[in-house]
Amino acid sequence: MKIGVAADHAGQRLKASVVEHLKASGHTVVAFGPETTPDDDYPSIVRPLADAVARGDVERGIFFCGSGIGPAVAANKIAGVRAAVVENEWSARDGVEHVDVNLLTLGERVIGESLAKSIVDAYLGARPEGGRHERRRNQIEAMEPRPMTTADGSSRMRRDV
Repeated sequence: MKIGVAADHAGQRLKASVVEHLKASGHTVVAFGPETTPDDDYPSIVRPLADAVARGDVERGIFFCGSGIGPAVAANKIAGVRAAVVENEWSARDGVEHVDVNLLTLGERVIGESLAKSIVDAYLGARPEGGRHERRRNQIEAMEPRPMTTADGSSRMRRDV
């Protein structure tokens, strides 16, 4: 699987450990974002990763920081991205099966390396389920703003719901 990864300053150690694990498991890893400095800002680092996930350039994304919270909020602003902060294997698996989470955010200050690897394995091993979950995913997708051209030729965003 082709996995995009990025991290801010607070997630570098966990990222390095998980990237090694991903490569050893046979995944292709694509790094996004700069090698960080202590004054980096996660919104500008998660954006290229989220854009790549939304475009389908990578099959799934993983972002590493202190808590995972801020980057998940930022990434979810990108249409087509379904980011989630995950702190256990069940949530990683359920997030993919029910919501088709495609960008995982992990907090280095919250989970250790061993748990992070186990969470990533559950995330990458899960597949979206159909039925009521697909219906709900479609409802979520309909909530995303979509560009449209108005009668006068200008552009604006619209929602389908």
